[in-house]
Amino acid sequence: MADDLRAAVLAALRGVVDPETGRDLVSMGLVYDVAVRGSRVSVTMTTTTRGCPLSELLRQGAEAAVGAVPGVARASVALTWDPPWTPDRIAARTF
Repeated sequence: MADDLRAAVLAALRGVVDPETGRDLVSMGLVYDVAVRGSRVSVTMTTTTRGCPLSELLRQGAEAAVGAVPGVARASVALTWDPPWTPDRIAARTF
């Protein structure tokens, strides 16, 4: 069941688009981790740069998308810049 919820969360995150690139968070390689603990989901993600002016907008969009997934009772999204994002992460990350 956790795998199904994780897959649904990743699908939801694919609906969150970085307005600068027009690509979704997963395809951009911005999602570093999705942890499912029962109905609680924690996502660790990054932005293309530490000073990205859209960081909070993207984090909030991801949190709203995850929170809207059926079966998710609590969603949290944390930003990290370690390791730093690099363009080689685009479409390289598979879950």
